[in-house]
Amino acid sequence: MRRWMSAALILVMIATVSVALAEETEKESKPDEKRAEIDARAKESLGELLGKNEKAKGLYDKAYGYAVFGNWKFAFGISGGGGSGVAVNKGTDKRTYMKMGTVGVGLGLGGKKYQVIFLFQDEKRFTGFVNKGWQADTSATAAAGTAAAEAGTGFVNGIAIYQITDSGLMAQADIAGTKYWKDDKLNEAE
Repeated sequence: MRRWMSAALILVMIATVSVALAEETEKESKPDEKRAEIDARAKESLGELLGKNEKAKGLYDKAYGYAVFGNWKFAFGISGGGGSGVAVNKGTDKRTYMKMGTVGVGLGLGGKKYQVIFLFQDEKRFTGFVNKGWQADTSATAAAGTAAAEAGTGFVNGIAIYQITDSGLMAQADIAGTKYWKDDKLNEAE
């Protein structure tokens, strides 16, 4: 019985990942639509964060730029995921479309969709992220609701990171093993 349940679970996960990848592939074939979708998702997520978290709003007001990524992550002992997003220079509104991928090992089973929002304190941090990409090797602390965020969230090494799930702001933005890079197709097609 356990073998059947395990096999069924694996098949469901494979089917779910296949559907998600097929949707991404289909959307990538239409760059204008993909950019519009990413921009709309970024606007909605940023609005949700700033509307619920005064400390984040204060950091956003001081930030040189920001990036918002829509991610999905699946785990079955080994976790993996991917997503897309946009980095925005607040002064010029120049947008750079990016991708992300994540892999990890640990106890876990299931999947989740979430948004990660980066606020960059200065041009150097923002430009480095956009031009060189970024790889997170450890977990990053994000805001944990209004009370915790007011207590101690700020720029750490020039970056503040927030994660939003369906249940709201999360205490930990688990971005370990995650890499961010430019999406050449979406940036050249503009």
